[in-house]
Amino acid sequence: MDTHDRFMRAALEEARRGFAAGEVPVGAVVVLDGEIAGRGYNQPIGSRDPTAHAEVVALRAAAQVIGNYRLVGSTLYVTIEPCLMCVGAMVHARVATLVFGAPEPKAGAVVSSCHAHELPSLNHRIEVVGGVLEDDCRAVIQEFFRTRR
Repeated sequence: MDTHDRFMRAALEEARRGFAAGEVPVGAVVVLDGEIAGRGYNQPIGSRDPTAHAEVVALRAAAQVIGNYRLVGSTLYVTIEPCLMCVGAMVHARVATLVFGAPEPKAGAVVSSCHAHELPSLNHRIEVVGGVLEDDCRAVIQEFFRTRR
């Protein structure tokens, strides 16, 4: 199995945890040295924290594990294209690579609404790989919104 697929499946597990909790099902994992260092799913409703997006939760968890907020050399896997806030968090954490599943046409800030990670004023660059297990990632979020209608 492809490494990207393996870790995206772990992010999909996190998304399903969010779904079960009644949160918009986005999941993320941070990988350092071939191992998952942090996991997260969207939880702004349950935690009453507008910054508790899957990516931020996973970045916080990884930073605690390694004892440093700079996650140099890390790869962040997330099921849905990150928003502007999450791109900013990735830049501050020095994430090396972002791997996402499905694009998010309205709020996605990597390839959809803007390319926030490419702003010339930023002092860090992130490599981006999109479309990993895209259909599976899209299906989870579509199922969630179907059940809400």
